[in-house]
Amino acid sequence: MSKTLIVPGLDGSPGPHWQDWWARTDPNAMIVDLPDPRRPVREAWEAALAVVILRHPNSILVGHSLGSVLIAQMLARWSGLRVRGAVLVAPADPLAGTDGCQRIRRFGPLPDMALDVPAVLVASRNDPWMTFDRSRDLADTLGADLIDLGQAGHVNVAAGFGPWPGGKVIRDRLLDRTERPSVLRRWLGQAAQARPRLTGA
Repeated sequence: MSKTLIVPGLDGSPGPHWQDWWARTDPNAMIVDLPDPRRPVREAWEAALAVVILRHPNSILVGHSLGSVLIAQMLARWSGLRVRGAVLVAPADPLAGTDGCQRIRRFGPLPDMALDVPAVLVASRNDPWMTFDRSRDLADTLGADLIDLGQAGHVNVAAGFGPWPGGKVIRDRLLDRTERPSVLRRWLGQAAQARPRLTGA
């Protein structure tokens, strides 16, 4: 089974965050250790994530907040990375002007091209870090399936997301309904395959 690489966002994802819970309850998952999560540097985070992806090819990436943005940026820029698929939970818009955005501004702008791996974007209708309309537009741009969690805040501890079995369900559906993209299609810069339509979990 593909490894699940869990990519935290700003300030990390210590317990009882759902990412910490996932890593502790799934023997095939691990949290990616990103340097200085309180003062993130885009280049340092990209390098750290790239190293882990190279060590675990064909993994599923599961990001939250700035971690989702990091994944999308890397997949858009580095098409040669061997990634099975991506789950982008509550991405944070670095240029939205939200409190705290000054710490993540260098991660903007958001990608403006389709990813060449199957992806799912999980969005909330009252997320202070990205409006639902912006999330929907981003999913369309990335070629990702959109899952609407309704009124779920930033899908974090403050919004009631400690243990989150639904996240694993989304990951499992992505695994079940996709196939590995061909290397040839990656080289040609084409979509690997038709992306599945996923419903909420």
